[in-house]
Amino acid sequence: MKPKRIWANFGVSDLARTTRFYQQLGFKSNGSSAQLTSFFFGDKEFIIHFFLKEVLEPAMKGPLSDASAGNEIIFTLSADTREEVDEWEKAVEAAGGTLVSRPEAFGEGYYGFVFADPDGHKFNVFQM
Repeated sequence: MKPKRIWANFGVSDLARTTRFYQQLGFKSNGSSAQLTSFFFGDKEFIIHFFLKEVLEPAMKGPLSDASAGNEIIFTLSADTREEVDEWEKAVEAAGGTLVSRPEAFGEGYYGFVFADPDGHKFNVFQM
């Protein structure tokens, strides 16, 4: 079988706060409702839906991970240059995200950092 599309679904506690955060970072909206806010990520427009936790948990037939207590998944956002990574750091901080690490060189030819959105969902931004 070959799925036509794949997307992610995250649970959040405040749709307005989530919408503001991702809009401030410049992500394109994929729409919203009383239950979710959704954004496109990257050139291929990968979709992440941010559902209210109380809506998503029953649909998943069990509790959601507490993103502030661990890592459910970490998405990587690619940058073309080190300067772009540094710009992302400033934008994330200005939008109210949490910097888990500051930009740094790691591995062979990698430079990046990790951040969490207001609900603790983690992303890393790196240039390679």
